[in-house]
Amino acid sequence: MNLILFEDEQVEQLAPITHGRPAYAIGCGGARLIELLAELGCEPARCAVRPHLQAVEQANSRALFAADDSLEGRTLLVNARLVPSVGALGMLRQLMNSDRDAALLSGASVAAAWVDGGTLAARRDRDGAALAGAVQRMKLPATGELPLLEHPHDIIRYHLQSLRENLEHRARGGFRQLSDGLFVGDDVQIGPHLVTDTRDGPILLDAASSLGPFCYLRGPAYVGRGARLIEHAVLKDGVTVGERCKIGGEVEASIVEPLSNKQHHGYLGHSYVGSWVNLGAGTSNSDLKNTYGPVTLDYGGRKVQSGMQLVGCFVGDYAKTAINSSIYTGKTIGVCSMVYGVVTTPVPSFANYARSLGQVTELPAAVATAMQARMFARRGIEQRPCDIQLLHDMHQRTQAERDNYGEPLSTEPPRL
Repeated sequence: MNLILFEDEQVEQLAPITHGRPAYAIGCGGARLIELLAELGCEPARCAVRPHLQAVEQANSRALFAADDSLEGRTLLVNARLVPSVGALGMLRQLMNSDRDAALLSGASVAAAWVDGGTLAARRDRDGAALAGAVQRMKLPATGELPLLEHPHDIIRYHLQSLRENLEHRARGGFRQLSDGLFVGDDVQIGPHLVTDTRDGPILLDAASSLGPFCYLRGPAYVGRGARLIEHAVLKDGVTVGERCKIGGEVEASIVEPLSNKQHHGYLGHSYVGSWVNLGAGTSNSDLKNTYGPVTLDYGGRKVQSGMQLVGCFVGDYAKTAINSSIYTGKTIGVCSMVYGVVTTPVPSFANYARSLGQVTELPAAVATAMQARMFARRGIEQRPCDIQLLHDMHQRTQAERDNYGEPLSTEPPRL
């Protein structure tokens, strides 16, 4: 039985989150799609991703879907934008119980397809968009619908909808219940005077995580392996903290991907923060308009109505904010960007953004590479050639963001 995850053309709409990661590696609802699908018991997943991600995915021990792959037997194809949830897992199992070719849809897009492997023999391609097109043209009978991530704000929407059920499911393996609704892994360290509220969902503290004194956690919430919450940290109403993060201050209804830091006082709400991000002391974002109306997002010059009242910010991998940075409602911050002062517009990738101080400049890829080397060394992680190449590829792929910013970006460093 084969399992293939594919990225279609719409994955670009999730930028800046998907500039440096496949859609199936996005944390949402305390789960990642590629890890959740392992429960289906298929062969290890093969992945059809965008070309600039292939070397990193191979180095991370993820098998790519290659032209010479054997596809004997039944094959489950899953759109990488599928929202990871226990409910989706159940519907995929039902789909796999069928002896006929069939699909689960999301509007006009295929969310998942169950086919005979030979059907795909003519279009075995590493390129996910080509594979998605081939599946779309099969016009398979639909047996149901599953949601796909369309834009960054959908990640927060579905995160809050699925987090409780996903964590209840996750708590059944590898955790012990310390008190009502509080589950811990091995070697968890909890400082004195911890206060927890699990009335709305469980709290999971994964292995080797640590909590300083006087922390407050309201479930559903998840703290990843080796993550650290400093003293007086507040997590409430649906927070997931990734592996080896360092978190302080107040965090609400947000996702923080692995290896990112928010160690100091400041508010992070209804937001997504990528990996290797550092939010400087006092950094805060707004997640509610003064009018209390629904938030409109600006994605690359396209205005998108979220239909949501609470929307924070979406921070790409490797971004950094200076002390006391303030981020307006619904703003995107591109990969490898450096933010100073007040963020009132979307921030391009690879930009030194000091707009409130009168300057926005370009950050060269060589500078990002040097910073990556220093960050990796601090965490005892080797900087591989594929990591360096990914930064250069992302810089090239995001050139349009800087070209279309509305004002020329110089390559001079900001005068601060």
